[in-house]
Formats: sequence, structure tokens, C-alpha cells
Amino acid sequence: MANYFQREIECASHEEIRAMQDEKLVRQVRHVWDNVPYYRKKMEEKRVAPDDIHGIDDLYKLPFLEKADLKAAYPYGMLAVPLAECVRIHSTSGTTGKRVVSFYTQADIDLWNDCCARALVAAGGSKDDVCHIAYGYGLFTGGAGLDGGSHRLGALTVPCSSGNTERQIMFIMDLKATILCCTPSYAAYLGEAMKEMGYKPDDIPLKAGIFGAEAWSEEMRRDIEKTLGIKAYDIYGLTEISGPGVAFECSEQHGMHINEDHFAAEIIDPDTGEVLPEGAEGELVFTSLDKRAFPLLRYRTRDICRLTREKCSCGRTHIRMEKPKGRSDDMLIIRGVNVFPSQIETVLLNNGYAANYQIIIGRVNNTDTFEVKVEMTPDMFTDNVGEIDERRKVLSDGLKNMLGIKAKVTLVAPKTIARSEGKAVRVVDNRKI
Repeated sequence: MANYFQREIECASHEEIRAMQDEKLVRQVRHVWDNVPYYRKKMEEKRVAPDDIHGIDDLYKLPFLEKADLKAAYPYGMLAVPLAECVRIHSTSGTTGKRVVSFYTQADIDLWNDCCARALVAAGGSKDDVCHIAYGYGLFTGGAGLDGGSHRLGALTVPCSSGNTERQIMFIMDLKATILCCTPSYAAYLGEAMKEMGYKPDDIPLKAGIFGAEAWSEEMRRDIEKTLGIKAYDIYGLTEISGPGVAFECSEQHGMHINEDHFAAEIIDPDTGEVLPEGAEGELVFTSLDKRAFPLLRYRTRDICRLTREKCSCGRTHIRMEKPKGRSDDMLIIRGVNVFPSQIETVLLNNGYAANYQIIIGRVNNTDTFEVKVEMTPDMFTDNVGEIDERRKVLSDGLKNMLGIKAKVTLVAPKTIARSEGKAVRVVDNRKI
């Protein structure tokens, strides 16, 4: 029988959820209008006021927010409460050196903790579990989100953060960890490392894993499950809205339940902005219904997926989103990090290159590989290996500083990167996801 963290909410009727959303949206729109001049101006430009919003049926009247808006309003332009009420920030990369900064009141964090606790319970978690968290901590939301959910649940929390695989395995085995939280690629790597150390699935105490922050295939899920002897669950979130826990898989694993009491979801045509009916494929849009510090209305995620209200045998009634199939913009997710081609262009141009480059992404042993091929300009081109190595190192360091992850840099002769209709083929993604 299914377990729930907050049964009365997770199994509420559609009518109860709708009534909750209607009330919260009206209150949230007024809160944003009164406290966020940036969004109030967007509403005025669209000739809509708080009195025009009576519930979820009126959501379409509100203007969209996009990442460009958050960049334009950086750092405090979207803040809806006095700074003294905020207790934390998290941040995600933007398309340049500026980052999107999301603010949290204590109430916002409590809400987030509840969402992540629901995800843990849906994966079979309880206060009797040992929750091993190998997501990164710091500005990234992964570690903090599942850490808070684990504490909220009352489980023993092991805040290992990322890296130091030998130590991770030592704590998993010695503390008899039962739930693993990390990126799917790192879960696969841990599984392979434990296999090489001689551990069989039956030797490993883990029973479940909650994996997110990057795309992963069903084949990868089965491989992780087989190697670690667990059931692997997907989780969805984004820093702008709160972090992991916006949606999560239950034991049925037919899509992720969206926490509708906190987030209203829409699917739109990415080209026209028109709201599409349930079941149609399009771009996912979220509205924060009760976040206080950073309450985004109609935020365009750029993720392409479908929503469904088909009955789920787990008993949860909240709408489900399928695993995103791709994106409507040019953002890539590599090793759980958002990477934009424009970030790479910025580094190249700052170092005197002409931005003729190619991003090549692959996957080896369930870990993303990331190479950037860069054309040298004619005056840079030389057969001096030492000079080329020095140039490559400067670019490699610059990309690491910009992106936060390391790329293999390959410098090639002028005009050697294939072009199509006069343009370079910027991205070659060889991952099977």
C-alpha cells in the first residue's frame, strides 16, 4: 500500500486542488503586483490588473517570465519581500557571467522541504532510513533540497556532497545507507566503482535512489537498478521555482507528480505562447503559488513535455508530467550543469578567437563527455606545439571559470569545422538519452 508524507494534500480531489490553486493564485498575483515593480510593469503593458485574476482559469491573461527577465532584474529586481526576511539564496548559471539568483524566506524553505519529503516517501522513504546525499551542496539546489527533505522526514541524513567516490562508498556500506540521492550519471559511476571493488547488488544496503538534474534514459535507469540493486526514481525541479521536488516519481513511474498545491503547470506552444490542452506536447510553464521571496508567475522552463491527469494507481491525484523530451532553447545540460553556447562564445571572443567552434557531447560509462573544438584564426595558426598547448590551457581555464565544469579543448586549423549553409554545426550530441 502506498505511503504519503501529506496524504490529505497528495490525494486531494481535483476540485479541492483547484479551489486551493484559485485562492492561492489570486493572493499571489496581488503580492507580486504590490511588491515587484518589474512584473507589475509587464502586467500593465498587457493591460491586466490583479482584479482581472479570479482563479486558475485566468492564468493565461498574465504575462510570461523568461530567464532573460531574471537576468535583466538581477540581483534584487524580482525580490518580493524585504531582504531582511530572506534567509538563503541559491543560484543557477545564466547565459553570461551573470547568474540567476533565487531568494528564500524560511517559509519558502519549509515548503521546499515538504516537497522533497514527499518525493522521499514516494520512493519508499521513512524516518527509519539512512539518506545518502551525493548531490553538490552550495549554490546548487540539489544537495540542499534533498537534505532539507530528509531532515523534514526525520531520516538520518548523510550530507556527503559530490566527489571523493571512495569515501562515498565507505559511508554507504558502513552506515548502511538505504536511499541514494545524486545525479543519475554519478549513481551509475558509483555502481561501476562498487562492482570493481567486488560488491554484488545483494551486498549493497541501498533500496532506492532519487536521481535528477540531468537527462537520463530508461536504459540507464535499468542499468543503475541492476548494478546497485535498487529502484531508481526521477525527480524534477529548477532553481528559479525552488529546486528539486517540484515534481517526483511514485512507485508506478508513469510520469512525475507535480506538487500542484504549490506550483501551477501549463503546456504552451513554444512559438505562439498559446495554452495547449491536456495531453498535448509543448513547453512547460510554472507559476509559484505561494513562494514569498521569489514568486515567479508563468515562468517558461523551455522543457518540452506533456501533462496528464489520468488516474495513478499510487493514489496520488496531482497532475503528472512526462520526462522532458528536449528543450525549446539552446541550453544543454552536461553533467547536471546548464551550458549555453553563448557562454562558450563569450570565452572565445574574449581570447581573440572568431567563435568558430563545435560542442561535442558523448557518454562513456554513463558519464557525460564534453569537448569543445575551436578553430584558430589564420594569424594564430602555428606548428609550435608548446604555443598551441598554452593557448588550449588558457581556453580550458576560461571555460571552466565560466561554466563551472571542465571541457576538453581541441584547437584545430582554420576552416576545418564543417559548415552547413554557411554556419558551423554548433552542437553534436551523441548521447543516447
